[in-house]
This record gives sequence, C-alpha cells and structure tokens, in this order.
Amino acid sequence: MPPVKVSFEFFPPKTDKMGETLWTSVGKLAPLKPTFVSVTYGAGGSTRERTHKTVERIVSETELSVAAHLTTVEATKDTVDDVLRDYWAVGVRHIVALRGDPPAGVGETYVPTPGGYANAAELTVGAKGIADFEISVGCYPEKHPESASVEADIDYLKAKVDAGATRAITQFFYDNDVYERYVERVRKAGIDIPIVPGIMPISNFKSLCRMSSLCGASLPKRLHALFDDLDDDPAQRQLVAATIAAEQCVDLQKRGIDQFHFYTLNRAELTLATCRMMGLTPAVTEAA
Repeated sequence: MPPVKVSFEFFPPKTDKMGETLWTSVGKLAPLKPTFVSVTYGAGGSTRERTHKTVERIVSETELSVAAHLTTVEATKDTVDDVLRDYWAVGVRHIVALRGDPPAGVGETYVPTPGGYANAAELTVGAKGIADFEISVGCYPEKHPESASVEADIDYLKAKVDAGATRAITQFFYDNDVYERYVERVRKAGIDIPIVPGIMPISNFKSLCRMSSLCGASLPKRLHALFDDLDDDPAQRQLVAATIAAEQCVDLQKRGIDQFHFYTLNRAELTLATCRMMGLTPAVTEAA
C-alpha cells in the first residue's frame, strides 16, 4: 500500500478547559507529521476571533502547516479580505474556503450577505486575488442537502476547481462504496484534484446521528446495531469506535487511497489509534 498522508481538523476552544484538551491533542498528533492541520470557523463567523487566535498560536508555537477555514456568511467582501490579509501576515498560506452555514445553523436557508462573497467559488477567487493561497474546498459524496442533484453538486465542485481550488475534502461518510462511486463520477466530470476522504471517528453516536440528519450523510444500519446500549459503557464504546475507524481507513488504503483528513473534534485518541492501524506512527514518520 502507498505511504499515508494525513491532515487533522480542530475547532477553536470556548473555555480554558477545552483549550487544554485542544493543545494536548495538537501535541499528541503533531509527531505524525500531518500535511496540514485546519481550524474551523463557526456559523456566521461566530468564532472569528477564536479561530484567528488558535491559528496564530499553532503557527507561532509549532512547526505545523496550518489551513484556516473561512466562510462567506455574515461578512462583506471587505471584511473577508481583511481576514485573508491578516492570515497571510501571520504566515498562513492555506485556506479552506467554504460557503458556511447560516447563523441559525445547519438546515436553515442560506442567504448571501449583501456585498459579500456569494459562495465558496467566489471566495476562492477572492482569496487568490489577495495572495497566492493554497485553497481546499468541501465536497459531498451524498450531495449537499441543498443541491438539486448529485450532478448539480459536482458541477458546483467543478466551479470551485475552476476558481482555483486544488484539493477537495469530503463530508464524513461510513460506506466506502459511496465514496468510491462519487470519485468515479467526479473524474468523469473532468475534475482531477485530490478528493480526500473526511474521516469522523465516532466519539458520540447520538451527536453523530443529529449531524448526519442535518447534513445528509447516511449512517449504515450496522452502526446503529454496534452502538446500541453503549451509552453507559464508554470503554467499550471507544473500542468499537476505534475498530470502525480503522476498518474504514484500512479498506480505503486497499482501494488505493493515500490521503486522509480526520475530523478530530479536538481529541487525539481515536485518530491516533486509526493512524497506527494504517501503519503511521511517530517513530515511523520520524525515521522516514
């Protein structure tokens, strides 16, 4: 199997205790030498300052390459452009350009901000106009819930690529056949950038069910059966979650996939275990 490349997603902490968890996780995952780590941006820009502080701290205190998430919601082009300039000034060279969720949250109707970028494709063009950022974007193996069809969704991905995106990271999924069929359709549409699978280790199954219902990502019946009655057994739940993530990633490796993006939820344990099962450990990485 080809050597594995990984990247990790974090979110800006709301409290000091959450901050301790985040920085502990960053410290544990950094020795895996990820291609980059990304920091999310809340709905409506609600975490703008915390995102920027988290990004700046990772840049200044670690050797990690940082990708800052940026959205179009509740901000004019001038405001977004100022954020982009600030990121470039502190050393950020990679942006994850997203339309973003409305301030009310996922599932609400999106309305472009007057005077703002209307979508991720426009945001990509704007970012490239500010500086020579590397641009990653999102994509959806089961289509975005607001898209009329998978074909329309892929057309929109192509617009983001035409605007300058060089990597697409998928919404989480748990059926590798769904991902593989999606990549086949994307390639037939003439899109040749990496379609990096987004891996969500399952730390809380009830929360995952809520997220999946809002974002249109299906959950196989076997997951419901595996996590049934485990609410009061965190140790067994952790073992089941680690097994599921490892099985998914090893199967993707066998299918020729060598890049993985982990939605860590600021916790390192499940991601570390999964990377180890794929043959990626700090010792191996440092010796390479």
